[in-house]
Amino acid sequence: MTAGINEFMSNSTSVPEPSEVLLQRAGDVKRSAIDLAQTSDSQRKRALFSMADSLENHSEDILLANSHDLKEASTSGLAQALLSRLKLDQEKLAMAIKGVKQVAELSDPIGLRQMYKELDEGLFLERITVPLGVIGVIFESRPDAVMQIASLAIRSGNAAILKGGSEANKTNMAIINALEEGLSNSGFPKSSLCLLTTRAESLALLKLEKYVDLIIPRGSNELVRFIQDNTRIPVLGHADGICHLYIDSQADLEMALAIVIDSKCQYPAACNAIETLLLHESIASKFLMNAIQPLETIGVDLLGDEVCQQLGVKGIAKDEDWSTEYLDLSLSLKVVSDIDEALDHIRQYGSRHTDGIVTEDSSIANRFLSSIDSSGVYHNCSTRFADGFRYGFGAEVGISTQTLPPRGPVGLEGLVTYRYFLRGNGHIAADYVSGKRVFSHKSLKP
Repeated sequence: MTAGINEFMSNSTSVPEPSEVLLQRAGDVKRSAIDLAQTSDSQRKRALFSMADSLENHSEDILLANSHDLKEASTSGLAQALLSRLKLDQEKLAMAIKGVKQVAELSDPIGLRQMYKELDEGLFLERITVPLGVIGVIFESRPDAVMQIASLAIRSGNAAILKGGSEANKTNMAIINALEEGLSNSGFPKSSLCLLTTRAESLALLKLEKYVDLIIPRGSNELVRFIQDNTRIPVLGHADGICHLYIDSQADLEMALAIVIDSKCQYPAACNAIETLLLHESIASKFLMNAIQPLETIGVDLLGDEVCQQLGVKGIAKDEDWSTEYLDLSLSLKVVSDIDEALDHIRQYGSRHTDGIVTEDSSIANRFLSSIDSSGVYHNCSTRFADGFRYGFGAEVGISTQTLPPRGPVGLEGLVTYRYFLRGNGHIAADYVSGKRVFSHKSLKP
């Protein structure tokens, strides 16, 4: 188990009742959410720029706190993938701050009229986008997630309760202190954001259904399953990131190799990195002849089925490898006879996160795109594009592999819901039941 899971599931799986202190804090956050929903677009923009300025002013404090967290985590046996996510250097921090500013510049997702109808003379129905309220986000290791979540929450008029893994406590606290200062400087209540730091608070969060409107877990399969099984609060997220790339018989093999290297090696600890490579039997030999050496030079541990082993892959792929999210430089390989076998494999072992195909045959590509029920299905490009920042969302609060929306990277639009507003002039339902009045249901321009 990773550190984040141990916090939730060690010693006891029972979920304690929230303490009076936590209930008070949750109540403050809920009241802040009500106030946030009344703010204007320009007010929320100014708040985000103020938050970004405060992060820049406190950069040294944040990086120093992260160095302490890294030092402690490196001696505690934390998995390498989580250590990689925990590290926050100057470049990564600068990118995160840039992301906050980009979120500020995005269009306001609140107050959009999605539907407008005249139900009868003088009786008008509107459907308007509104904030969700309070979102609770539980994540492991990644302190940059604090900045992403906070910026998306405030920009969309939501308050947020955040819980990161204990391995990042010092970094998360330094970031939250800077964000709270930025909020305060722009006239927003500090209680718009709340950071939980103890295991008891983390577990008790799951029982705050009166205060929290949505929980978004960002972590391992075990963490997500545990949360789903122990709360009445709606849960949005993904448990696994078992991503596949299929190299078709009509693929440009030079392009395919570049895509494989980027999808696996650019940042192997990411949930959108590929874990399984599927090769059409007609190109498997030629592809592996050119791919094994560069992949092994980078440090990729290749694990192949029997055919791949005959073609030079040294490692053996076991049954469990097809359903393993490595989050490091390991890659399982399988030779398939055609696209049908590739599709069957992905349906059996995939996690509906992100899957891709490399082919020059548009009909095969379209069939793949329409047959894979993943939140992201790609043609001739790296799976590493499955990211809110790269989609132009500025940042993401998480990735959802659920069928119902939002799916994929969840940005601003995924953090709003809608409300129906009905305006009349003494209209009563009894008149329509009796036939005295009749609905017109006339659609008007939003």
